[in-house]
Amino acid sequence: MSTATVSSKGQITIPAAIRAALRVDVGDRIEFVEITPGRYEFVAANRPVAALKGMFGKPDKSVSIEEMNATIAAQGAAAR
Repeated sequence: MSTATVSSKGQITIPAAIRAALRVDVGDRIEFVEITPGRYEFVAANRPVAALKGMFGKPDKSVSIEEMNATIAAQGAAAR
């Protein structure tokens, strides 16, 4: 198990083996995601948004912007 120490500025140094496994380098972003209260996971956020294209395949039917807006408005009204 790797450990790190928090500095007086709240910074940590991620051990080299962890950086290599996550494929993160200088300037890359890391996201901290709360899994359960008091338990966090950190994830490399170094993939561009364009890499998500096609992740879920093609939709069964297309939806217009107007249909999306109407659904959002209906859900917002229902939440009140």
